[in-house]
Amino acid sequence: MSSSHLIRKKTLENGKLVIISGPSGVGKGTICREVVKRCNVVVSVSATTRKPGKNEVNGVDYWFLSKEEFEARIENGELIEYAEVFGNYYGTPRKELEELLNTNATVILEIDIQGALQVLDVYPKATTIFILPPDIDVLRARMEKRARDNGENNERRLEQASREIAQAWQYFKNMVVNDDLEQAINEVVDIIESGD
Repeated sequence: MSSSHLIRKKTLENGKLVIISGPSGVGKGTICREVVKRCNVVVSVSATTRKPGKNEVNGVDYWFLSKEEFEARIENGELIEYAEVFGNYYGTPRKELEELLNTNATVILEIDIQGALQVLDVYPKATTIFILPPDIDVLRARMEKRARDNGENNERRLEQASREIAQAWQYFKNMVVNDDLEQAINEVVDIIESGD
Protein backbone atom coordinates (compact mmCIF):
# COMPACT_ATOMS: atom_id res chain seq x y z
CA MET A 1 0.00 0.00 0.00
CA SER A 2 1.40 3.39 -0.87
CA SER A 3 2.35 5.83 1.88
CA SER A 4 -0.38 8.23 0.74
CA HIS A 5 -2.98 5.89 2.23
CA LEU A 6 -2.08 6.04 5.91
CA ILE A 7 -4.08 3.81 8.20
CA ARG A 8 -6.21 5.58 10.77
CA LYS A 9 -7.81 3.59 13.55
CA LYS A 10 -11.58 3.89 13.54
CA THR A 11 -14.12 3.37 16.25
CA LEU A 12 -17.34 1.54 15.58
CA GLU A 13 -19.73 4.21 16.79
CA ASN A 14 -22.43 3.41 14.25
CA GLY A 15 -22.34 -0.20 13.14
CA LYS A 16 -20.76 -3.38 14.38
CA LEU A 17 -18.03 -5.22 12.51
CA VAL A 18 -17.66 -9.00 12.76
CA ILE A 19 -14.67 -10.71 11.14
CA ILE A 20 -15.18 -14.39 10.34
CA SER A 21 -12.12 -16.20 9.13
CA GLY A 22 -10.81 -19.71 8.79
CA PRO A 23 -8.91 -21.90 6.37
CA SER A 24 -10.17 -22.64 2.87
CA GLY A 25 -12.79 -25.40 2.93
CA VAL A 26 -13.69 -25.05 6.61
CA GLY A 27 -17.27 -23.93 5.93
CA LYS A 28 -17.09 -20.15 6.49
CA GLY A 29 -19.41 -19.39 3.58
CA THR A 30 -22.04 -21.90 4.67
CA ILE A 31 -21.96 -20.59 8.23
CA CYS A 32 -22.17 -16.96 7.10
CA ARG A 33 -25.17 -17.68 4.85
CA GLU A 34 -27.02 -19.31 7.74
CA VAL A 35 -26.11 -16.52 10.18
CA VAL A 36 -27.59 -13.97 7.73
CA LYS A 37 -30.88 -15.93 7.77
CA ARG A 38 -31.00 -15.97 11.58
CA CYS A 39 -29.60 -12.58 12.60
CA ASN A 40 -30.02 -8.99 11.54
CA VAL A 41 -26.64 -8.88 9.78
CA VAL A 42 -25.25 -8.22 6.31
CA VAL A 43 -22.20 -9.75 4.67
CA SER A 44 -19.82 -7.36 2.96
CA VAL A 45 -19.19 -8.51 -0.61
CA SER A 46 -15.49 -9.04 -1.28
CA ALA A 47 -13.72 -8.48 -4.58
CA THR A 48 -11.59 -11.13 -6.26
CA THR A 49 -9.71 -11.83 -9.46
CA ARG A 50 -10.51 -15.55 -9.43
CA LYS A 51 -12.98 -16.94 -11.91
CA PRO A 52 -16.58 -17.34 -10.68
CA GLY A 53 -17.77 -20.77 -9.61
CA LYS A 54 -20.67 -22.24 -11.58
CA ASN A 55 -23.39 -20.91 -9.23
CA GLU A 56 -21.68 -17.68 -8.15
CA VAL A 57 -23.20 -14.31 -9.02
CA ASN A 58 -21.22 -11.10 -9.53
CA GLY A 59 -22.07 -8.57 -6.81
CA VAL A 60 -23.67 -11.23 -4.62
CA ASP A 61 -20.96 -13.81 -3.94
CA TYR A 62 -18.01 -11.60 -4.97
CA TRP A 63 -17.21 -8.65 -7.16
CA PHE A 64 -15.32 -10.46 -9.94
CA LEU A 65 -12.62 -8.11 -11.25
CA SER A 66 -9.76 -8.37 -13.70
CA LYS A 67 -6.26 -8.26 -12.26
CA GLU A 68 -5.82 -4.76 -13.73
CA GLU A 69 -9.06 -3.48 -12.14
CA PHE A 70 -8.06 -4.94 -8.78
CA GLU A 71 -4.55 -3.44 -8.90
CA ALA A 72 -6.05 -0.03 -9.77
CA ARG A 73 -8.22 -0.29 -6.63
CA ILE A 74 -5.13 -1.12 -4.56
CA GLU A 75 -3.27 1.87 -6.00
CA ASN A 76 -6.21 4.20 -5.30
CA GLY A 77 -6.61 3.03 -1.68
CA GLU A 78 -10.09 1.68 -2.40
CA LEU A 79 -9.61 -1.58 -0.46
CA ILE A 80 -9.52 -1.76 3.33
CA GLU A 81 -7.65 -5.05 3.02
CA TYR A 82 -6.38 -7.30 0.30
CA ALA A 83 -4.15 -10.29 -0.21
CA GLU A 84 -2.91 -12.48 -3.01
CA VAL A 85 -3.84 -16.08 -2.31
CA PHE A 86 -2.81 -18.93 -4.64
CA GLY A 87 -2.39 -16.56 -7.57
CA ASN A 88 -5.62 -14.59 -7.12
CA TYR A 89 -6.34 -11.31 -5.35
CA TYR A 90 -9.05 -11.00 -2.71
CA GLY A 91 -10.04 -7.80 -0.94
CA THR A 92 -12.73 -5.73 0.78
CA PRO A 93 -13.97 -2.54 -0.89
CA ARG A 94 -13.51 0.28 1.65
CA LYS A 95 -16.37 2.55 0.54
CA GLU A 96 -19.04 -0.18 0.63
CA LEU A 97 -17.93 -1.35 4.08
CA GLU A 98 -17.99 2.17 5.53
CA GLU A 99 -21.42 2.85 3.99
CA LEU A 100 -22.82 -0.31 5.59
CA LEU A 101 -21.35 0.56 9.00
CA ASN A 102 -22.79 4.08 8.75
CA THR A 103 -26.31 2.58 8.52
CA ASN A 104 -25.84 1.04 12.02
CA ALA A 105 -25.66 -2.41 10.43
CA THR A 106 -23.88 -5.40 11.89
CA VAL A 107 -21.51 -6.24 9.05
CA ILE A 108 -19.77 -9.58 8.58
CA LEU A 109 -16.47 -9.71 6.76
CA GLU A 110 -15.79 -13.26 5.61
CA ILE A 111 -12.06 -12.96 4.89
CA ASP A 112 -8.78 -14.80 5.24
CA ILE A 113 -6.48 -14.21 8.18
CA GLN A 114 -4.14 -11.88 6.24
CA GLY A 115 -7.06 -9.59 5.51
CA ALA A 116 -8.43 -9.91 9.03
CA LEU A 117 -5.18 -8.62 10.51
CA GLN A 118 -5.22 -5.64 8.12
CA VAL A 119 -8.82 -4.80 9.11
CA LEU A 120 -7.95 -5.11 12.81
CA ASP A 121 -5.31 -2.42 12.29
CA VAL A 122 -8.14 -0.07 11.29
CA TYR A 123 -10.97 -1.47 13.46
CA PRO A 124 -9.28 -2.94 16.54
CA LYS A 125 -12.62 -3.38 18.35
CA ALA A 126 -14.10 -5.65 15.68
CA THR A 127 -15.50 -8.97 16.88
CA THR A 128 -13.26 -11.80 15.66
CA ILE A 129 -14.40 -15.37 15.02
CA PHE A 130 -12.13 -18.05 13.59
CA ILE A 131 -13.71 -21.24 12.23
CA LEU A 132 -11.65 -24.36 12.88
CA PRO A 133 -11.96 -27.80 11.27
CA PRO A 134 -12.41 -30.73 13.68
CA ASP A 135 -9.08 -32.02 12.36
CA ILE A 136 -6.88 -31.81 9.27
CA ASP A 137 -8.27 -35.02 7.71
CA VAL A 138 -11.80 -33.61 7.76
CA LEU A 139 -10.51 -30.41 6.16
CA ARG A 140 -8.73 -32.42 3.44
CA ALA A 141 -11.96 -34.34 2.68
CA ARG A 142 -13.97 -31.09 2.48
CA MET A 143 -11.43 -29.60 0.07
CA GLU A 144 -11.58 -32.68 -2.14
CA LYS A 145 -15.39 -32.59 -2.10
CA ARG A 146 -15.39 -28.95 -3.21
CA ALA A 147 -13.14 -29.93 -6.14
CA ARG A 148 -12.30 -26.30 -6.91
CA ASP A 149 -8.63 -27.16 -7.33
CA ASN A 150 -6.42 -30.03 -8.25
CA GLY A 151 -4.79 -32.19 -5.57
CA GLU A 152 -1.54 -30.22 -5.61
CA ASN A 153 -3.36 -27.00 -4.72
CA ASN A 154 -5.25 -28.81 -1.98
CA GLU A 155 -1.94 -29.80 -0.37
CA ARG A 156 -0.78 -26.16 -0.55
CA ARG A 157 -4.10 -25.09 0.99
CA LEU A 158 -3.65 -27.60 3.83
CA GLU A 159 -0.17 -26.24 4.57
CA GLN A 160 -1.61 -22.70 4.50
CA ALA A 161 -4.42 -23.82 6.83
CA SER A 162 -1.91 -25.00 9.44
CA ARG A 163 -0.16 -21.60 9.38
CA GLU A 164 -3.48 -19.72 9.58
CA ILE A 165 -4.69 -21.78 12.54
CA ALA A 166 -1.46 -21.07 14.43
CA GLN A 167 -1.86 -17.32 13.76
CA ALA A 168 -5.53 -17.33 14.71
CA TRP A 169 -4.80 -18.48 18.26
CA GLN A 170 -2.77 -15.26 18.69
CA TYR A 171 -5.18 -12.74 17.18
CA PHE A 172 -8.76 -14.05 17.35
CA LYS A 173 -10.87 -13.84 20.48
CA ASN A 174 -13.44 -16.48 19.47
CA MET A 175 -12.68 -19.94 18.08
CA VAL A 176 -15.52 -22.13 16.76
CA VAL A 177 -14.99 -25.74 15.65
CA ASN A 178 -17.13 -26.67 12.64
CA ASP A 179 -17.66 -30.33 13.47
CA ASP A 180 -21.44 -30.18 13.81
CA LEU A 181 -22.63 -27.46 11.40
CA GLU A 182 -25.78 -26.53 13.34
CA GLN A 183 -23.83 -26.19 16.57
CA ALA A 184 -21.17 -24.07 14.87
CA ILE A 185 -23.84 -21.76 13.41
CA ASN A 186 -25.48 -21.38 16.82
CA GLU A 187 -22.13 -20.57 18.45
CA VAL A 188 -21.41 -17.87 15.85
CA VAL A 189 -24.90 -16.39 16.31
CA ASP A 190 -24.41 -16.34 20.11
CA ILE A 191 -21.04 -14.57 19.76
CA ILE A 192 -22.48 -11.94 17.43
CA GLU A 193 -25.53 -11.31 19.60
CA SER A 194 -23.51 -11.13 22.82
CA GLY A 195 -21.14 -8.57 21.33
CA ASP A 196 -17.93 -10.46 22.07
